[in-house]
Amino acid sequence: MKEIRPSFEIMDDIDGAKILQKLERCGRVCYKSEDKITEGSAEKFIGMILKSGHESVLEHEKLTVKFICDRGVTHEIVRHRIASYSQESTRYCNYSKDKFGNELTFIRPCFWADDSEEYAVWKQAMEEIEKTYVKLISLGAKPEEARSILPNSLKTEIVCTMNLREWRHFFRLRTAERAHPQIREISVALLDELKKRIPVIFDDINSSDGTY
Repeated sequence: MKEIRPSFEIMDDIDGAKILQKLERCGRVCYKSEDKITEGSAEKFIGMILKSGHESVLEHEKLTVKFICDRGVTHEIVRHRIASYSQESTRYCNYSKDKFGNELTFIRPCFWADDSEEYAVWKQAMEEIEKTYVKLISLGAKPEEARSILPNSLKTEIVCTMNLREWRHFFRLRTAERAHPQIREISVALLDELKKRIPVIFDDINSSDGTY
C-alpha cells in the first residue's frame, strides 16, 4: 500500500503574453477596435473585459491539466460539463501487476492528523481493501470485477481540458471555503500557479471565499 499527496501537472506550455494577445484580437472584433492594438495593449484590454463581465472572450483559449487525486475528487471535477476528460480506468488497470508496484495507491486525506485515531482507522481500512483486491485478482477476478471494492480514496489520474472562462468558474466554486477540503486542497494550489503564469486572467479570484 502506498500513500501520496494530491498533485497536478499543467500539460500546456503557457505563454501568458501570447494568450492575452490572441484574446485581445478576438475581443476587439466585437468593438471593431482592432486599430487600437499596440504592443502593450492586450493586458489592459483583457482587464477591462473582465471588469465588464464580458468573459465569453476567454472561451477562445483553453488549458489542459492532469490532476492526480482521489476518485471522490474526480466525481466533483466532472460535474463541470463544459470540459473534456480522460481518466485512468479501474476497469482496465490491474493494480496487482508490476507496472503499478503490485499495490494500491491511496490519496492521503488532508483533514486528519498523522497521529489521529481517524487516520489510523482509515489506514487500516485501506490496507484491508488492498489485501482483498489482490486476493480477488488471484482467485481469477477481472479488474472490472475486483474494482467493486475500491474506495473513494483510491489514487486516480484525470486529464481536464476547459476554456479559460470555465476554469474561472471552476476556481470560483472549488477554492471557496465551503468546498470539500480535498478538492479545495488541489484547486487552491493550481489557482496559485496560474496566477503566476497568467495573472490578468486569474488574479481577481479570491481563493479564501471563491469570489471575484
